[in-house]
Amino acid sequence: MNHTTGTDAITKLPVVEAAAAVLTAGGIEKSFRRGTWPISHHRQVLRGVDLTLQPGEVVGLVGENGSGKSTIMKILVGELAPDAGTVVRSGVLGYCPQQPVVYERLTCDEHIELFARAYRMTHEGERRARRDLYEALGFERYAGTRADRLSGGTLAKLNLTLAMLADPQVLLLDEPYAGFDWDTYLKFWDLVARRRDDGRSVLIISHFVADEHRFDRIVKLCDGRLCEGQYGGQGVPSDDRSP
Repeated sequence: MNHTTGTDAITKLPVVEAAAAVLTAGGIEKSFRRGTWPISHHRQVLRGVDLTLQPGEVVGLVGENGSGKSTIMKILVGELAPDAGTVVRSGVLGYCPQQPVVYERLTCDEHIELFARAYRMTHEGERRARRDLYEALGFERYAGTRADRLSGGTLAKLNLTLAMLADPQVLLLDEPYAGFDWDTYLKFWDLVARRRDDGRSVLIISHFVADEHRFDRIVKLCDGRLCEGQYGGQGVPSDDRSP
């Protein structure tokens, strides 16, 4: 048996590796042309945005109207191409746009079936997700209702359901609770808390100051760049019923 003593004794500590980022954006730039020739000009909205999302992190994205919040969200999900910069995505993304993108003549059930096929979900996986999200958001009675006959609040529930259907590793939500009543607003944060506990990451565009304590951190768009805001410190408490 080998023995070591004194200065020869070495204690090996376990190596702790940092979790790999699930979404990374670097140097994102974007400008838009305004007006018509000969007096047109380019307005630069994003000036080198850097953003990283870690597993199990809930991040709030804030900024003034017109600061580019929805623009960076569209670039992150791949709906809009940046003028410069890169986006690296890991795993499945779920995207809830500010304006619901639905088919007017399809029912809620038909939307779920269509998106489940696009996600290549199993029949059992689709059935379970459908049941859980209908129950969580409280709109199962509208399963057979066409989208063009839904109220704004129920349409927002369908919009969120389609984003969360495949249990994506990363959720990108652009003002997802616009039109929600108070009860649904609380149910939404319960869903976020559960996904955070499961190691999922969520990026949310928010205008509600009262939501600050629900985020792990907040980033703000300032003059086309992201700056870190204050940290919530408590994450997203599932049992907290304050706004």
